[in-house]
Amino acid sequence: HTLFETARDIKTNLANRTLTNLPILRGVTIVTLFYEPSTRTRISFEIAGKKLSADVINVSSQGSSVEKGESLLDTFLTLEASGADILVIRHNQSGASYMAAKHLTSTSVINAGDGDHAHPTQALLDLFTIENHLGSLRGRRVVLVGDIIHSRVARSLLLGLQLMEAEAILCGPPTLLP
Repeated sequence: HTLFETARDIKTNLANRTLTNLPILRGVTIVTLFYEPSTRTRISFEIAGKKLSADVINVSSQGSSVEKGESLLDTFLTLEASGADILVIRHNQSGASYMAAKHLTSTSVINAGDGDHAHPTQALLDLFTIENHLGSLRGRRVVLVGDIIHSRVARSLLLGLQLMEAEAILCGPPTLLP
């Protein structure tokens, strides 16, 4: 709820200002580290960081030391040592962002999608959108339709709906349901 209230405040401030940026993250360095293709998620983080006055650096696995055999952990530690305050990671391996969070001590980690495990940032956006249109999610019934078992967004959305005290109903062929 606090996160959504903060997002609403920022959205309102950006809409009502003559300036295009807010100084909320001035002096903060955000590194986006994407090991799999993404347009919407990567650009969303970059634009959000810039609108909040952060310094945003984009890193992809292509052209990085990963191609020379550097381990994922070494990449995380190198980015932390380079002064990254926030690491936004998208990786095709489930749990990659959790491994980063476990080993990094001065860098915050945001999971922008990992394997078929989770995509909490997309689920937060979906929950925020639903709540803005319907009001509170508490007591609401939400139906998720399709390939639930392979959807990292659906997995994260299920957890989010539970936290928001909504009832989640899953609908799809039995082979695609958990």
